[in-house]
Amino acid sequence: MVAVAVIGAAGGIGQPLSLLLKLTPGISRLSLYDIVNMPGVATDISHINTNSSVEFYVGQSQLSNALRGINIVVISAGVARKPGMTRNDLFSINASIVRELIEAVADTCPKALIAIVTNPLNSTVPIAAHVLKSKNCYNPKRLFGITTLDSIRASRFVRDTHGIDAMELHVPVVGGHSGNTIVPLLSMATPQVKLSQKEMEDLVQRIQYGGDEIVKAKDGEGSATLSMAYAGARFTSSLVQAVGGAQVMESAFVPLAADSQGAHQIRRLGANSLDFFAVPIELGKTGTLRIVPLDAEPNMLELKAIDIAARTLKDNIAQGIKYMDSNQPLH
Repeated sequence: MVAVAVIGAAGGIGQPLSLLLKLTPGISRLSLYDIVNMPGVATDISHINTNSSVEFYVGQSQLSNALRGINIVVISAGVARKPGMTRNDLFSINASIVRELIEAVADTCPKALIAIVTNPLNSTVPIAAHVLKSKNCYNPKRLFGITTLDSIRASRFVRDTHGIDAMELHVPVVGGHSGNTIVPLLSMATPQVKLSQKEMEDLVQRIQYGGDEIVKAKDGEGSATLSMAYAGARFTSSLVQAVGGAQVMESAFVPLAADSQGAHQIRRLGANSLDFFAVPIELGKTGTLRIVPLDAEPNMLELKAIDIAARTLKDNIAQGIKYMDSNQPLH
């Protein structure tokens, strides 16, 4: 059985994520951590009649206890995007939060699989990698940025226009996890979907900026929380299955060093020398087993989108690395 920690469990994503993980088979222990409001959230969730135990920890002094003996760490802590916030506004707050949390993971459960929700993901995952390297416990196979929501949106939005069963539709999504770094490969959808160029362009735009749709609809009261919690729970469930011995296919924003050989294809298609990229992966007990090759060549629209994504990602990744270079570890 598998022990899972949710860091940021009292937040807008953390609460529904914790609820969904309480319902997830294969989890024996659920460790919930946040800086406030944990007793009520955890007690509420603990009444659900599944077999996993629920523990809660509050505040920095209890963080190491929350992480002790954990197999999978899911980090959803940080502030959510609000109307008018720039990417830099979000980064300036969440970068330090992720750095501090990853330091604690490195000190307490260095062999855990780490799945990051906290945005801006294109920069927070490189920050995590940098911290783990500084702590001499970096394994690129064990680090993931959860981009599952992009895949979920892709299948749902295609369903909205074409009436296909969204649960049976799979659309590969590569690149990153914000705006024009999100590249849905609609030409490779299975089952195949016939789309005009205009339909494809409209769908790509909606998938890339689906988060803005939610921010606007919530009228300043938040961003994607429920759908992100569902996406996070789905990816974490895949990790749980993998730790249990299954081999599971997912997509995530990962270090391409997790499978240098398997990364050749996406590098040739436009990722070039980037250290991080969202790609389809096969998960196993130790994390990323391999990067799964795409079944076909992207069309010209998709290749152009990968090129644009790579140029933006280069700056996003560099921002995370620059932050770490100018900020010494806290411990």
